[in-house]
Amino acid sequence: MQDIMDVTDIAFPHLGIYLRNIPRGFSIFGFHIALYGMIIGLGILCGIFLAAHIARKENLDPDLIWDFAIYAIIFSIIGARIYYVIFQWDIYKDDLLSIFNTRKGGLAIYGAVIAAFITLWVYCRVKKQSFLKIADICVPALTLGQIIGRWGNFVNREVFGEYTDGLLAMRLPIDAVRSSDISESIASHMIEGTNYIQVHPTFLYEGLWNLALLVIMLLYRKHKRFQGEMWLLYLGGYGLGRAWIEGIRTDTLFIPHTTVAVSQVLAIVLFVASLAADLVIRARRKKALSASEPNTEEE
Repeated sequence: MQDIMDVTDIAFPHLGIYLRNIPRGFSIFGFHIALYGMIIGLGILCGIFLAAHIARKENLDPDLIWDFAIYAIIFSIIGARIYYVIFQWDIYKDDLLSIFNTRKGGLAIYGAVIAAFITLWVYCRVKKQSFLKIADICVPALTLGQIIGRWGNFVNREVFGEYTDGLLAMRLPIDAVRSSDISESIASHMIEGTNYIQVHPTFLYEGLWNLALLVIMLLYRKHKRFQGEMWLLYLGGYGLGRAWIEGIRTDTLFIPHTTVAVSQVLAIVLFVASLAADLVIRARRKKALSASEPNTEEE
């Protein structure tokens, strides 16, 4: 591996991978198109197709999914932005108009997820549909969208973690990343005579974790015990992985006036709450089934 990297290069030294000229976007007739946006769009589209497919398998009109997707996309973007702005308020408080400028980044996945589920709840109330049933259909699609969407972070050279020399260590040119994302630990491990940082590719960790979660959901879907079980599996499964990954990221959003990562706290709460809810529901179902069984004992 070379000591001086071009600003458009990305490397995984221990895997022997050196990628050259990875662009952030391209221009058509003078208009710049960001690959990040295209990848996010692809993830959304693939997710909708998957949800529509699952809905058809479960004898639900796929048009319900396509109609919901329109509202979900709009409000998820708004939710992602609101979440980010709330926990980075010091950046925006003196320039409120900059809140509406998302071309420089500033979207948080948990904000999008929260907004999507609120939108789904309202949509199901209006359409007189079961929230839990449709949530179970949508969460595999949401997970697929997240898997694809994380590659947008890859081309943007963002969502990475602290220094590592592990197998999946990733090298990025210093000039290709935000200076605010370079922690003291990363800086202290920079080698004299080089122009790169070596970090955890947390975007990849989350993508692989979500891929495993998606496989589990697709395999288990036909065996679920109650409506909402897939939704709880997503909340808990994603929360468990995110709690670990958030702990090593360098672009973490903190609870104001603390050093506590807000998304890590939320991930832990969702994991514990979903696990508890699943156990309680299973216990109640078991009790109800036992009570409904005929008494075969002789008098």
